[in-house]
Amino acid sequence: MSLSIRRPHPGEAGLVLDFVRELAEYEKLSHEVEATEADIADALFGQDPRLFCAIACWNGEPVGFAVWFLNFSTFSGRYGIYLEDLYVRPSHRGKGLGRALLVYLAKECVDNGWSRLQWAVLDWNAPSIAFYKSLGAVMLDDWTLCRVSGHALTRLAGGKS
Repeated sequence: MSLSIRRPHPGEAGLVLDFVRELAEYEKLSHEVEATEADIADALFGQDPRLFCAIACWNGEPVGFAVWFLNFSTFSGRYGIYLEDLYVRPSHRGKGLGRALLVYLAKECVDNGWSRLQWAVLDWNAPSIAFYKSLGAVMLDDWTLCRVSGHALTRLAGGKS
C-alpha cells in the first residue's frame, strides 16, 4: 500500500469540487456549496492562481485533499498558510493521510520561511479536534471567527447600514 501527495493537474477541478462536496456533506453544509467546476479551475489554474491544493492518493487513487491560500501575519512580518479544507474519504481514514497532508503543508511553511499554518474546525467535530491536538495544534478559544457574506456583504460594500 502506498501513499503519495501531489498537486492537482489542470483538468482535475471536477475532482477537487467532488472533494469539496463530500466535505460539505460530512459537515452538514451541502446547501452552502455554490462553487462550480469552472470556479475551482480558475482559482487553481487561472492566470494568477491564489488557491492551492494537494491531493492525497492511496495506491494511485485520489482519496483526499487539502486546499489552502496564503495569509499574512503583521506580527511576524511573514506569510503563512490558511488551510481552508482538509478531507479524507471515510473508507481511507485511519491510514495517516490527514496527517500526511498536514505534514506536507507544514513543510511548505518551513521551506518557504512562513510563520504559521492555521485553520478552523467545527466545534462539534470532536474526532478532528482530538486529531489536531495530537499533532500539536492549539485551539484558539479566545478568538472568534467572523464572516460577512451574502446580503450583508452587499450592504456593507454599498456603505449602507
